[in-house]
Amino acid sequence: MKKPYSKKVMKYFKNPHNFGRIKNPDGFGKVGNPICGDVMWMYIKVGKNKRGEKIIKNVKFETFGCVAAIATSSIVTDMVKGKTIKKAEKFTKDDVIKGLGGLPQIKVHCSLLAIDALHAAIRDYKKRVKK
Repeated sequence: MKKPYSKKVMKYFKNPHNFGRIKNPDGFGKVGNPICGDVMWMYIKVGKNKRGEKIIKNVKFETFGCVAAIATSSIVTDMVKGKTIKKAEKFTKDDVIKGLGGLPQIKVHCSLLAIDALHAAIRDYKKRVKK
């Protein structure tokens, strides 16, 4: 028997946070899984906190995928909004799974996509800054 989704997963799926696009993002990431067909786009805007550290001031996502893909995308945006770039880079799939109260094993790959999309957006931002 499959493990059902947690209440928190269903809450994020039914009412995703930070859904949409950011016009002229400072960083953009797109990832997908050809096996399941899920695709995620992550957009970030970077600012500075009171200490002058670079932070993710705003973050949005668009996801074409299942319940877990949408829930993981949504919670990742909540987890990193307002965090420093350095701290955001350290988030892992385990942080996402824990934050959602678990995921069925067959859906864990969705949490990887959400983190991969975030890290791709951060890499894109760093590449743009170097130019």
